[in-house]
Amino acid sequence: MNLALADGRQSEAALSIARGSRRLLRALGYSTLTELGLSDGRRADIVGVGGDGTVLIVEVKSSIADFRADRKWRDYAAHCDLLYFAISDATPAEIMPEEAGLILADRFGAAILREPERRALAPATRRAMMLRFACAAADRLHRLADPETEG
Repeated sequence: MNLALADGRQSEAALSIARGSRRLLRALGYSTLTELGLSDGRRADIVGVGGDGTVLIVEVKSSIADFRADRKWRDYAAHCDLLYFAISDATPAEIMPEEAGLILADRFGAAILREPERRALAPATRRAMMLRFACAAADRLHRLADPETEG
């Protein structure tokens, strides 16, 4: 298991969905981070940034129960241009909200089943997300190079 992806809260199913989703996003030209804290205190499962500045969030749902227990996903729309759910074939696609995009994933890869409606982030929000993303990525790289670093 890749420690950069897991912090102990994710199930093996969720980690597999995230891995496949990130592979797809990478192939589409996005750089991604997992478990990125947002300005409202929420934590996004996957945040991607495209070369054109597009910010997307992918909310990973590993089961019907996982989806039903978590209603905070609507709050993520304020932090991205594109919002997706990522599921495995064990979760019925028809229960996922129509207003979000849908990704079907396993540990090896993923496919977009439905594109979301694009929302334009406010410039200040885009800047804040880019800074949050860049700082988190740099901090994670630093900790890999120097694991004894505090903070």
